[in-house]
Amino acid sequence: MTNADIADKWMDMAQNDLLAAQRLFEFFNPKQLDISCYHCQQAVEKALKAVLIFREAIDEVPRTHDLEVLLNECVPLDDGFNDFRDDCAMLTPYATQTRYPGNREFTETETTSALRKAKQILEFCANLIASA
Repeated sequence: MTNADIADKWMDMAQNDLLAAQRLFEFFNPKQLDISCYHCQQAVEKALKAVLIFREAIDEVPRTHDLEVLLNECVPLDDGFNDFRDDCAMLTPYATQTRYPGNREFTETETTSALRKAKQILEFCANLIASA
């Protein structure tokens, strides 16, 4: 299997996480805000890993949920990743904050923002892979 094939699988997983986040937010009552935010973080994590794999910037997939760490690995590949620093800083804590009861409350505004940011980052990553 080539790096391009592996990257495609990671992007498919990223798209599935984003779709899950959108559906949990849009179609469940009550809205599943925490789980939607979790899936937004997961979507971005997988998309960033897809870029790193596709561009052969790494020997193996980093075992981290820290989007800022992954973003720092992506910046040398394309300066456009710098535009997502604040977004990754916002999304990173969702990997853990959503896993434990009573950790915090999420708002619809925050979740809408997370969905928008995740979608933008995934589109950027997908375009970067497609244009190579």
